Amino acid sequence: MIDTLFHGGPILQGERMAEGLALAVANGRITWIGPVADAPAAARRVDLAGRMLLPGFIDVQVNGGGGVLFNDSQDTATLRTIVAAHARFGTTGLLPTLISDRIEVFDAGIQAVEAAIAAGVPGVLGIHLEGPYLSEARRGIHPAEQLARPGPEAASRLTALRGGKTLITLAPEVTGTDFVRELGAAGALVSLGHTEADAMQIQAALTAGARGFTHLFNAMPALLNRSPGPVGAALNDRNAWCGLIVDGFHVDPLVLRIALACRPLDRFLLVTDAMALVGDADGTFAFNGETITVEQGCPRSPDGVLAGSALDMASAVRNSIDQLGLSLPQAVAMASSAPAAFLGLEDQLGQLAPGLRANLVVARAGLAIDQTWIDGNPAFLGDESELVL
Repeated sequence: MIDTLFHGGPILQGERMAEGLALAVANGRITWIGPVADAPAAARRVDLAGRMLLPGFIDVQVNGGGGVLFNDSQDTATLRTIVAAHARFGTTGLLPTLISDRIEVFDAGIQAVEAAIAAGVPGVLGIHLEGPYLSEARRGIHPAEQLARPGPEAASRLTALRGGKTLITLAPEVTGTDFVRELGAAGALVSLGHTEADAMQIQAALTAGARGFTHLFNAMPALLNRSPGPVGAALNDRNAWCGLIVDGFHVDPLVLRIALACRPLDRFLLVTDAMALVGDADGTFAFNGETITVEQGCPRSPDGVLAGSALDMASAVRNSIDQLGLSLPQAVAMASSAPAAFLGLEDQLGQLAPGLRANLVVARAGLAIDQTWIDGNPAFLGDESELVL
């Protein structure tokens, strides 16, 4: 007998919402999808009541949530809080992200993620180290005193995580391309960001193994007619992955629509870059000794610098539909199958298909999230629905 059967609403299958199907889960994986009339017996049944069943969202850039920041506390309890905060908005897998800091903080973060994965904390897929090898001119909210250049042991320390993915954001003009190769050889994924590099330096880094771009357009020079820079190199490349923050603050929607028209849609992925107050329109939190103020969903430092976001992934998908003109399946893919493929986890996550992990989202119209399931277990039941046993 299977563990759980979902039925009674449209199920996302590729590029269409399919009616009349049911989805079965056993031992944390999707085991069957087919006509409701042929559904196997189940220990519990979840009636979607007309709501949508979508693949769980994956966020590769999560600085915090639930009122906490990973930079402030590197331990399993913090990671549980962050995961729970993002599960409310459909995120079933994420990379806890450290902003540029002392190498000892990075060491502690790697150890915390390794411990969380070993303890089975749901949804932790690895770690994202955003820095400290970044351009000072494009550092954004990253503390200037924490920026550095890689030393002889940097690659081995940054790639010490076992049991999860390691993503490292760097500026190639700061590290050089040999360091990009060294990180790749050690199993890390390299993303280019917070950079002043010209297009030739960017292309050299991509040739050396860099996989994509961290929050394209932000913390990098604009595309100019005689200076294409990182943006021009990214839009000209058909294979590199590009993260986008679709919150209406970081990048004008018109610019994003132009970007989507330039290259394959399946090479774009949504990220939140969320800080402590994910999903909150207003509030304050502390970062690096400063008070960050969130007003109408936009966090800024006292001097007006964007300080990550308060964006949640459900809103990012919704904004991609409303502001960028994408269809629901296209927008969901940018939050599920695209980041799964970027991480090299497309055989495990990102779609609703037999054999894949049962990371699921139950959503109403307008992408209001009612339920989030991670590996076949409920991580968020916002509708307080009673599962039929």
